[in-house]
Amino acid sequence: MSQALPSAAAPAVDLPAAPVARKPGAVRHGPGAALMLGALGVVYGDIGTSPLYAFKEAVKAATAGGASVPAAATGAVSLILWSLILIVSLKYAVLILRADNRGEGGIVAMLALLGARQARPGTGRALLLVVGLVGAALLYGDGAITPAISVLSAIEGVKVDAPALGPYVVPITLVILVGLFLVQHKGVAAIGRVFGPVMLVWFVVLGLLGIAGIIAKPEILAAANPLRAVDFLVHAGWHVSFLMLGAAFLAVTGGEAMYADLGHFGAPAIRFAWFGLVLPALLIHYCGQGALIIADPGAIENPFYRLAPDWAHYPLVALATMATVIASQAVISGVYSLTQQSIQLGFMPMMRVVHTDRDERGQIYVPAVNWLLAAATLTAVVVFGSSDALAGAYGIAVSMLMGITTLLAALIALRWGYNPILVFAVNGAFLTLDAVFFAANSVKLFEGGWFPLLLAAAVAFLMLTWMTGNRVLESVRQTMRMSEATFLARLTSHPPVTLPGTAAFLTAATDGIPMALGRLLERSRCLHERILLITVVYEEEPVICAAERAQVTLVAQGIRKAISKYTPGMERVVLRYGFMQTASIPEGLRCAVASGLLPPEYLEDITYFVGHEVVIPSPTHPGMAPWREAMFSFMKRNAERTGAHFGLPTRQIVEVGTEIEI
Repeated sequence: MSQALPSAAAPAVDLPAAPVARKPGAVRHGPGAALMLGALGVVYGDIGTSPLYAFKEAVKAATAGGASVPAAATGAVSLILWSLILIVSLKYAVLILRADNRGEGGIVAMLALLGARQARPGTGRALLLVVGLVGAALLYGDGAITPAISVLSAIEGVKVDAPALGPYVVPITLVILVGLFLVQHKGVAAIGRVFGPVMLVWFVVLGLLGIAGIIAKPEILAAANPLRAVDFLVHAGWHVSFLMLGAAFLAVTGGEAMYADLGHFGAPAIRFAWFGLVLPALLIHYCGQGALIIADPGAIENPFYRLAPDWAHYPLVALATMATVIASQAVISGVYSLTQQSIQLGFMPMMRVVHTDRDERGQIYVPAVNWLLAAATLTAVVVFGSSDALAGAYGIAVSMLMGITTLLAALIALRWGYNPILVFAVNGAFLTLDAVFFAANSVKLFEGGWFPLLLAAAVAFLMLTWMTGNRVLESVRQTMRMSEATFLARLTSHPPVTLPGTAAFLTAATDGIPMALGRLLERSRCLHERILLITVVYEEEPVICAAERAQVTLVAQGIRKAISKYTPGMERVVLRYGFMQTASIPEGLRCAVASGLLPPEYLEDITYFVGHEVVIPSPTHPGMAPWREAMFSFMKRNAERTGAHFGLPTRQIVEVGTEIEI
């Protein structure tokens, strides 16, 4: 199915169904060395920097109940190892990567696959849409916490050799993060080329540090037995077990990036990079940290840096800082992409999206999101002040997101015709595991877990308000639109003055007369000799090729004199884009001309008429609560102008104002 983007921002209308994404495993990329190297920097930056804080928090939780350090270290390592194997390797790398939408991944792609946008209020699909939007909103909470905890944990390494520098950790972190957000507008294409090599060095260093620790205390290899984790959890008491599970979960945060970045690198490259380098390096390193704690219980305060020789501490701080900046950049870029997809599908108001690379569609910058995310991240650093404190805020949002992803993947598998018993068995097992980790993280709600949940709740609420408001707005528009028959009858009875050139009217609907056209005829009593009614539609597919861009249908023939072999009239143009694409109306019209659907003359002298709607909340109209209508009106008023969003030349735009009460 497809929907028109609200143009102005109306809820979209259905067009003939697009082909359903085929059964799984779209492979657009091979496992090339360049792609795998790129995946190291973008996909695995977050999970790759988890050793800075994950094991430390897990073993602290394990010893809180009085367990011996060797038992706590072995239990913590075993739990982390098998969490990486079960959640990241089996669930994401093997299962979730198969739920692609023509090669693209992410929670928005899942919603598109399930056709959740067409859900009517009060139906099961409507509930599914709400759940999916909550999942998308959780990524914003994760996006605010990840840069904060990552950079903080890296800079805290200076306290190992210079405890006097402790008071300067937060200021240094703030400076680095401010600099990171300040350079976003320049794009990351050039910087991105070094992401992969830096992370390659990082994972090699992780492995080497882990090997040194294992050689010193090889008994840590007993952690490879999953029963060591189970036995420790059973005998530690539920409170300690929950704390330990919540802390160990920090080691798998970032695994969701495997699916979110599926479209950039492809499943083969992501899987090869994970199983070939990332997973072995992480397993070895966590064993090395566990071995260190067994040998030296005092190293529990910062086992990552204590694992390295003294001479390597400061170089390691520098490398860790670069790795955490890379991890932060990957998360920030992911939030930009999610925002763009949400705008395309009508989940968010139009915002200014800047393309920072002419050749790479994925390189974008969203100014409004950048500064809101910067404010949230810097607030987290100031409020919590340390990676230990932030660990309480980290994990709860991601564990909830992982559970939602598992649920949506199960529904997709059922829609693709997989055996329901197999789906319930496999996805049910993973959903149970997700529920256990969420329950464990929920005990951290009052320790900081409220922070990302508050951010996610605010984003989800705004998304739902925007979608509901557009639905109400469109219902009012329908009562105000003139039918095509009425419009043509009026032209016959009261012929307007003829103007040369082409008039293009943007509309969110694929039937009826745009209000801007009706208002223009009413007030000016003139009409251009050629009229185009243009609707931009975003399909529930990632990409629509240029050859399939335009659909043109004749609304009225012979309104004006003949030009060459064409009879100018009123034509409706539907321009189709994928939710990963940026819509450009001039580009779409050129595609229509190239396909022979429109004559070239139509584009020589064209004026774009765009409706400028002023939404007025009214208690007399059925819809949302007055305060939500006021919020929707504020969002509508501050959204990016329609002309700028669709790439229209400013000197060729005429805005026609309309007041609409909702």
